[in-house]
Amino acid sequence: MYDKCIAYLNQRGVQLEDIAECVLFLQKEYHPQLTKEKCLQAIREVLHKREVQHALLTGICLDLAAEEQVLDDDDLQYILMQDSALYGLDEVLAYGICNLYGSIALTNYGYIDKCKPGIISELNKDHKDTCNTFLDDIVGAIAAASAGKLAHNLDQPSTRKKETSLHQQDEPNSQRTPT
Repeated sequence: MYDKCIAYLNQRGVQLEDIAECVLFLQKEYHPQLTKEKCLQAIREVLHKREVQHALLTGICLDLAAEEQVLDDDDLQYILMQDSALYGLDEVLAYGICNLYGSIALTNYGYIDKCKPGIISELNKDHKDTCNTFLDDIVGAIAAASAGKLAHNLDQPSTRKKETSLHQQDEPNSQRTPT
């Protein structure tokens, strides 16, 4: 299913490198040494999660159904084609992706959804016959989840080093035998 998700993203004009740019946008201030390759690795790992794959396939298929005008409800058809501001299910689907990576992913998603950098801005533009109502939010959520994953992993080793060195300073005889 991973390959199918990549194919759907590519078919809709989204490359993993585009998402990596969004991840760098979110993390560069905190981790200036972060590379695009590390971002791509995190994105691939996020995309291997079954819940992410399900959200991606669901969202893209709903966008395609709206484009092809095969939805049974005319009101829903109109709402999806307009990407109505009061239709929030696209964000709810994106939250499902973010929730897998904790509060940092969720706050990253809120930020990136507001700023709309790079590919997210492109997807969000008004395309006459194209529906990206779900896709722009899914791409943002994948970027936010990947950034959250990286933030957790990149912060962890430095935190351990600080804790170890502080612990050793507090207890100079840390090699005591248990009593």
